[in-house]
Amino acid sequence: MKHDPHTAWTETDTPLGRLLIARNAEGLSGLWFEGQKYHPGGLTAARDDEDPLLRDTVAAMKDYFAGRAATLPPMSPSGTAFQQAVWQALLGIPAGETVTYGQLAARLGRPEAVRAVAAAVGRNPVSVLIPCHRVLGADGSLTGYAGGLHRKEALLTIEGGLPTTLRPSPSHKPALRRDNKSRVTA
Repeated sequence: MKHDPHTAWTETDTPLGRLLIARNAEGLSGLWFEGQKYHPGGLTAARDDEDPLLRDTVAAMKDYFAGRAATLPPMSPSGTAFQQAVWQALLGIPAGETVTYGQLAARLGRPEAVRAVAAAVGRNPVSVLIPCHRVLGADGSLTGYAGGLHRKEALLTIEGGLPTTLRPSPSHKPALRRDNKSRVTA
């Protein structure tokens, strides 16, 4: 039997799909869109819609998708020391801004580790609140979002951080649009 690091979970609907929200004893341990790569599937922990941290996270997600500043809950994702360092660096990217994987690797003092950094970004278990969607390809393109590129584009649009030089593919229709006056800080 696989050990489940989560102690409770809940779900909420968003404009970009259903989110599974999980916690452990220390804080928020997971936030995944339905169908997201690395989604944990069914959790063995009990569903608890009344858990204060999970309720606060649902409220933060509602604020975020409404274009309001979201208060970050305490977070405690499970990962290696390297992954933790990458995820901490992601928290330093302000809403409305983006960096490339190479820039993120350089910020971590590991400019040669772009692929390892990209892998850690992709394994981020707390999507949206640990803003892996703010990382772009070397040429500024939307690449590598486990929740789907349509969601990455929508999240950047909500934050007012979609680069004006970015041209989505003609067949791509974003899931959500906001004017650039709406900015969030989550």
